[in-house]
Order: sequence, then C-alpha cells, then structure tokens
Amino acid sequence: MRAIWKNTILAESDSTVELEGNHYFPADTLNWDYFKPSDRHSTCPWKGEANYYNIQIGNFENKDAAWTYPQAKEKAKPIEGYVAFWKGVQVVNV
Repeated sequence: MRAIWKNTILAESDSTVELEGNHYFPADTLNWDYFKPSDRHSTCPWKGEANYYNIQIGNFENKDAAWTYPQAKEKAKPIEGYVAFWKGVQVVNV
C-alpha cells in the first residue's frame, strides 16, 4: 500500500493493518520529513486516544490528516503506533 498527497509518497508498506476501512502503516514506513505533530486528540471507546499529525509539503499543509494510537486499548493493539490517513490523502494498492 502507498499513501500519497500532492503527488508525494508519504508512506509505503506491504504490511499495513486494515481496520474500519483504513490502512494503518507501520511508523517506520513513513517519510517523517512531511509530518508535524498536531495539538488535536480524539478518543475512540474501543481503540483509545488518537494523536494527529499535520502533513506539510512545500507551502501546502493538510491539518490533522494522519493519526495514530500510541497506546491503543487491548482490542486495537494490532494498530498501536501505526499511522492512518484521511483528508484527501490517497491510499492505493501498488
């Protein structure tokens, strides 16, 4: 799988975890040069607290376009520390 925004590859992995229609990428498969921590947090009753990242490519910013569960609850342990995308980031099978 590959995550792309603004014709830039943000992440690429053959070991994503698919959950609720989202592909979660292992953290070590991201190009971290494009990610900046966001102040946003949200809570899922069964996954836990999510932390978000803003994606910055040149002058373009996509706020809160990626998220992770750094300390996932027991049922969501397979995605703990993995990163998923939304807000126009394309996730495609390669």
